[in-house]
Amino acid sequence: MSFVALSLLCGVVPAMIAALPHQDRQLSGCDISNAKMTLPASQVALVEPNATTPSFIGLAIGVQNYTCSNTSTYTNVGAVAELFDVSCLYGKSAYTSVQTAAWDAWSAAPADVTAQDVIAFFSGAPEAKNAVLGQHFYVTNPITGTGVSPKWDFTSSGKTAGNPAAFVVGAKAGDIASPAGNTSNVDWLSVKPIQGDLASQIFRIDTTGGQPPASCTPGSAPISVKYTAKYWLFGGSVKK
Repeated sequence: MSFVALSLLCGVVPAMIAALPHQDRQLSGCDISNAKMTLPASQVALVEPNATTPSFIGLAIGVQNYTCSNTSTYTNVGAVAELFDVSCLYGKSAYTSVQTAAWDAWSAAPADVTAQDVIAFFSGAPEAKNAVLGQHFYVTNPITGTGVSPKWDFTSSGKTAGNPAAFVVGAKAGDIASPAGNTSNVDWLSVKPIQGDLASQIFRIDTTGGQPPASCTPGSAPISVKYTAKYWLFGGSVKK
């Protein structure tokens, strides 16, 4: 990886921290027992979580992966992302735009910087290490043995490191187009668990980027599209 690429990666988390008042420059480890996720009122696909208190609030920096179908449109085949604990941003003005600040730095990174580079780099970077919750990626559906399912894996990072139960594999329960009206943003989602104890409900909200081009040429190479988003995890038996 080039020096320029490393410099840009180094700038993502400090950029988020810099958005906070000097006395509040902390991303992770704050009490979120009173935090409340806001969902658009004019929709029914995403319902309020069953649990009143979130277990984790994470910022994802990564990619959505696509292949070109024989209908000349892209099909989503997974994602790879690093999740950061942004619990300390909740209730502050920086919370609203943190995904945009991260997007600005991530989208400026050279094309040769992959989501795997982000994960490897931030997992060891002193300025980000304490803020890493874990990783988000796709695995073979553990129930059917076919197809792929989203997984959130917190078994090797942060305060849940070493806990083999700190993961969840899920299935989509509902989705809506990004309320921002920007067609380049991936949908907001609600996800139910099919395996694992990390959460009983997961929501992807405040998305930026991640949508593929409208059309493609069948047989063309798979693509990865950068995105950022917030993930709210509720319930589960694993606590930070």
